[in-house]
Amino acid sequence: MNDAGKDEAGHWRSGKGHRDENFPVASRLIHSRHRPAILAFYDFVRTADDIADHPALPAEQKLALLDRLDAGLCGHNDDDAVAARLRRELAARNLTAKHAQDLIAAFKLDVTKLRYRDWEDLIGYCSLSAMPVGRFVCDVHGESHAVWPANDALCAALQIINHLQDCKSDYVSLDRVYVPLDALAAAGVAVDALGAQRASPALLGCLHRLAERTEELLGESDVFASLIEDWRLGLEVSVINTLAHRLTRLLMRSDPLCNRVHLTASAIAGLTLVGALSGASRRLGRRSSAGARNARGA
Repeated sequence: MNDAGKDEAGHWRSGKGHRDENFPVASRLIHSRHRPAILAFYDFVRTADDIADHPALPAEQKLALLDRLDAGLCGHNDDDAVAARLRRELAARNLTAKHAQDLIAAFKLDVTKLRYRDWEDLIGYCSLSAMPVGRFVCDVHGESHAVWPANDALCAALQIINHLQDCKSDYVSLDRVYVPLDALAAAGVAVDALGAQRASPALLGCLHRLAERTEELLGESDVFASLIEDWRLGLEVSVINTLAHRLTRLLMRSDPLCNRVHLTASAIAGLTLVGALSGASRRLGRRSSAGARNARGA
């Protein structure tokens, strides 16, 4: 133990909360009975993520703290409040710890793996770092695993959007590069170009092509909201999908090395309304189609 006391993992939190994320986390669209479990999951994951990203912690200490969080999640200790809280929520709902453990595995990769070979390698990382988040939320709502492919596409796209937004700071602060090495090589660009004041035309082309590929990935998730049974979750997913499409389009024409590629509060508000209305329209269309099929069957 250090001076941080019993809750040592929480000592390394960055101060970032669920309202500071790019996309809604357990917004008021989500039913109140589901929000405690989702927020407990978020706090556990945010704590682990902040440990992995801490610029002053040595790798060995990061890995030890992540192991301790994992052990607490499994009931082997009560040293960290966020692990104990999530463990109680999982037990109360008879949910698996696997999704949270997959994220712990991703954060360990953040400590030990600083480069990604190609798009497939990056998607493999996303299968641990992003896809389990949406899967957990779907499990909390009792959704079918049949929605997982669409969930996985959306969550991977959200993760890659974040990587593109932060490609300079990740490299400068942590020597961590998620831009696939083969994409940089194809553009004739060295990794250290990510630390420049602004992107060269070659690097900018590389980043824009990755944003385009991410937009294609989002296309695979467009059906996600309409597949979800819980109408409130479906609306939240529709909002997230709408926000993600706007961000990828911004990234397709912006330089993230010299510009902060984020949405303004007014843009978020407007797109949230658009996403919610779009989601509601799709759900009404789904019900109408189901009603027509039932009528024909009768």
